[in-house]
Amino acid sequence: MTAISTSRPPLHTPRPPKPAPRPVRKTERSPGDYAFAIVNYTVFTLLVVICAYPFYFLVINSVSANDVSALGDVRLWPIGFQLENYRQVFELNGLGTAAVVSVARTVIGTVATVLASAFLGFMFTQSRMWARQFWYRFVIVTMYFSAGLIPVFIVMKNLGLTNNFWVYVLPFMVQPFYIILVKTYVESMPESLQEAAELDGANIVQIFFRVYLPNMTPILATVAIFSAVAQWNSFQDTLIYITDQSLYTLQYLLYMFINQASSLAQAAQNAGGDLGAIVGAATSQTPTSIRMTVSVVVVLPIIFIYPLFQRFFVKGIMLGAVKG
Repeated sequence: MTAISTSRPPLHTPRPPKPAPRPVRKTERSPGDYAFAIVNYTVFTLLVVICAYPFYFLVINSVSANDVSALGDVRLWPIGFQLENYRQVFELNGLGTAAVVSVARTVIGTVATVLASAFLGFMFTQSRMWARQFWYRFVIVTMYFSAGLIPVFIVMKNLGLTNNFWVYVLPFMVQPFYIILVKTYVESMPESLQEAAELDGANIVQIFFRVYLPNMTPILATVAIFSAVAQWNSFQDTLIYITDQSLYTLQYLLYMFINQASSLAQAAQNAGGDLGAIVGAATSQTPTSIRMTVSVVVVLPIIFIYPLFQRFFVKGIMLGAVKG
C-alpha cells in the first residue's frame, strides 16, 4: 500500500530572490563635454546677469543717497543706504487709490479673461456648435486687423465705457491668442471624458465646469500669467479713456511721475520743510530718486507673483502650443 502524505502545501509560495542590481556604468565625459558645459553655464550666467541687473540697478539707486544717485555714481552696490525715498513716495497724492485700482483691474480682468478664454476655447472644439468654423475664424482675424484708435474710442464712448472702471476689463476679455492656446490644449485631452459625462446626463455647461475646467490648470495658469502681466503693465487705456483721477492706475501714475519728476521732487522737498534742511541732500528727493523709487514700487509686485505660477508655465505653453 502507498502511504498517504498528510503534509500540507505551503500557504505562500516563497518569492524568488531578487536579482542583484546591475552596476551603473558611469559615462566618462570627454574634454569636449566639459568645455561645452563651461561655455553653456557661462553664457546662461551672463544672460541672467543681463536680465536681472536693470531691476537690481533700480533697487540700489532707490535706497542710495539721493545726491549720489543723481550723479550716476551708483552702479554695483548702494552708497549711503536709506529708506526715506519710499516713505516720501508713498505719501505722494493718489498713489494708494491707484494701487487699489491696479490690483482690482488685475484680479478681475485676469479672472474674466481666463474664464472667457477657457469657455470659448472649449466651445470651439465642439463640432455641434452652430457655425463653429466661422466664429473661430471671426475671432482669429482680429489678431491681424484693427479698426484703429479713433473708431475704437468712439465705440467705447458710445458704450459708456469712458471714465468707467470696466473699460479695463471688458475689452480684454476675448483674446484670440489665449483662445488658440486653450483650444489646442482641450483637443489634446481624451474625448472619453466628455462621452462619459454625456452618458451620465450632463449638459454642455456642466461638462465644461465639472469635467474640463478642473483638468485645464496648466494652460489656465499660463493664460493667467499673460493676462495678469498685461493688465498690471497697461497704462495706455488710462491715457486714452480715463480723465477721472480716482480711476488712475499705478502704471499711469508712473508715466506721469517720470514726466513730472522735477516738479514732484521740488514738491517733496517743500513738503519736508525744516526737516528736509536738517536731513540734507542725501535724502532730499531728486528727479532720479522719484523715477527709481516709483519704478521699484510698481515692478516688484508682479515680480513676486510670477514665481507662484512659473511651475505651470512651461507645461501649459508646451501642451497648449503643440498638438499631439
